[in-house]
Amino acid sequence: MMTTAPSLSTPLAAGLALDDPLLLSPFTRWIGPRGEVLAEPGPAALAESQFQLSGLHCAACAGIIERALSAVPGVAGATVNAASARLKLRWDPSRSSLADVIAAIERAGYGAAPDTAAPARVLREKEHRQAMWRLFVAAFLMMQVMMMAAPAYFAAPGDLSPDLDRLLQWASWVMSLPVLLFSAGPFFKSAFQQLKARRLGMDVPVALGMAVTFIASSGALFEPGGIFGHEVYFDSLTMFVTFLLAGRFLELRARHRAAVTLERASAELPETVERLEADGRSSQVAPARLAVGDRVRVCAGQAFPADGVVESGSSAANEALLSGESEPVPKNQGDEVVAASMNLQAPVVMRVLRVGADTRHEGIKRLMSEAMTQRPAAMLFADRFAAFFLWAVLLLAAFGAALWSWLDPSRAVWVAVSVLIVTCPCALSLATPASWLAATSALAKRGLLLVRLDLLESLCRIDTVVLDKTGTLTEDRMELLQSWVEGAPAERQAALLAQARSLARHSQHPFSRALAGDASQAHATEWLEVQEFAGLGLQARDAQGQVLRLGRPDWVQQQATASASAAAMGLNSQLCFGGAQGFLHLRFGEVLRADAREAVARLHALGLHTVLLSGDAQERVARLAAEAGIQSAQGGANPDTKLAAVAALQAQGHCVLMVGDGINDAPVLARADASVVMGQGAMLARASADALLLSGRLSDLAAARELALRTKRVIRQNLAWSAVYNFACIPLALAGFLPPWAAGLGMAASSVFVVLNAQRLALPAKAS
Repeated sequence: MMTTAPSLSTPLAAGLALDDPLLLSPFTRWIGPRGEVLAEPGPAALAESQFQLSGLHCAACAGIIERALSAVPGVAGATVNAASARLKLRWDPSRSSLADVIAAIERAGYGAAPDTAAPARVLREKEHRQAMWRLFVAAFLMMQVMMMAAPAYFAAPGDLSPDLDRLLQWASWVMSLPVLLFSAGPFFKSAFQQLKARRLGMDVPVALGMAVTFIASSGALFEPGGIFGHEVYFDSLTMFVTFLLAGRFLELRARHRAAVTLERASAELPETVERLEADGRSSQVAPARLAVGDRVRVCAGQAFPADGVVESGSSAANEALLSGESEPVPKNQGDEVVAASMNLQAPVVMRVLRVGADTRHEGIKRLMSEAMTQRPAAMLFADRFAAFFLWAVLLLAAFGAALWSWLDPSRAVWVAVSVLIVTCPCALSLATPASWLAATSALAKRGLLLVRLDLLESLCRIDTVVLDKTGTLTEDRMELLQSWVEGAPAERQAALLAQARSLARHSQHPFSRALAGDASQAHATEWLEVQEFAGLGLQARDAQGQVLRLGRPDWVQQQATASASAAAMGLNSQLCFGGAQGFLHLRFGEVLRADAREAVARLHALGLHTVLLSGDAQERVARLAAEAGIQSAQGGANPDTKLAAVAALQAQGHCVLMVGDGINDAPVLARADASVVMGQGAMLARASADALLLSGRLSDLAAARELALRTKRVIRQNLAWSAVYNFACIPLALAGFLPPWAAGLGMAASSVFVVLNAQRLALPAKAS
């Protein structure tokens, strides 16, 4: 729906200092000369900004905007996705301003605003309001025109006097003017812009059909005995405009819902936060003014302003908008928190670790916006096919007019109009992007963020799923499996374990955190002179002055002579605790993700083969694979071995989905046909994957495969419907059996069907 370009002569456009990275950061990142992402702008850096657009509804609109921006100095590239109405612009702020960019888009006949929540929301509200008014005016006047035309359709010969008939036709003409000039205005404006840019879009035949219908009907009204005959079609014209606006209004609503999903997935940061100063005072500052190392007090009901770690206090956080996880996540001292998640229970003090564009919150916003601007190969093919189809439409209309000029000149114009209207390829161009947009939004709600839209197509082809072990199949934490003391009673073992838990709280090592567990389980031991030795462990003195160690068994036991039996059992332990009074041996293991077995079973039910690759020992890898139900496993695999294994599977004809944690798996993720990275923490910075699994639920992989297959079916349904509709209606229109009003109804109905069918993808799948 074309709208009047919004006025952005506000401080945002007129006064924005484009050399201020702080103001650009909400919708911009900086790209270096070799394509690398920079933390801050450099001398040769380009800005890559995201914009929300208004007034688009076909691929030709995207091409017009891209061509208009290419003429702006400093613009290195522009990519527009007409389905999501988003622009990704790579440009040099030192050579042009934001006002220049927006002015170029407005001169092309469209609206734009930086893709931050507030301006984009205002732009959507204005576009929605104008679309509602245009649809209301068209629908209301259509009903009036239909009432004026009804007597001519239903009256018996002689019942309607010629004077009254002419009066009703004149009334229809008057009421058609607002429909043509106001409601249908965007179609004519868009058609003019497309022709001016030497692009043939869908609005060209639509506007041509409207203009011919109105001119021919007006000619028949002004001169009944002229070349246009005596029949008028103002009712067909107003009906066509109303139905077309209704279809595009539904498309607009679908696009806006996708934009709202993006904003909800990147929840608002608080306007101000309480920063604790070094001298004990506190001050209220904007989140953009925080720096790494700052201490911030976050009250219950307030969003965390940055990524950080809880320094004091205990609470729970709602991270549903970031990960799709609906349950509150406990947050105790030492736990990490992410920006834009909500503090639910009690005030806590956090220390800032990452701010601004480095936070997970901004990473999600940026990656979702980039995904929305992509045009995958299937979309590009549909756009190109639609362009060729438009030329065929014009030729068919000309052929129909020429044929009927010879058969019955009075019907030549109406046949041409019907052909132009009924063959408008709106449904064809909407078939793929509307479906992919709905599927992308549905996956984002589940916590699976697509970095590349092509993943939906790849997921339909995969037959093998390769999983990494640590951090992917298992949790990124360890679990205490066994503890024992050679020859000691149970009471002695329990006392030593309580002491070990207490000492473990002084370290952030994965084994120490697993041992410490819940703080309530730790014995209230007072430790003195606590020291941590890198690669060895902890050493401390208890209240009685006894020196105790927690760490590597050989390091802990070197102070005393252990029995042969204890030493032998110690070989199987990973940690040891104690001193001169004896030693507690501790063995840890990895924990399968809660839904790992269910996810693997669902993947097998979908006909996929599963493989586990890990650098761990073959015995442990095989044990975990059997526990999860994975069909084959390979241990001792370094990154090169993993890459060779995936390449071998591909050489055998398999299509491989690689799922990893992104730390050492970048080469194999890039090599796989499709790839997903677990989305914890800094994983957002890894661009080698096609998607980020923010939820951490492996079962979402099966859900994504199912949704991809559903999306493929819906796209095929939409394309089949468009083809059947056109093949059925074009002969009817050429034969003169399809009047303009019926052509308009069919064309609008086909677009509505495509949009509504695509929206089914946003609904939960029915249980099989």
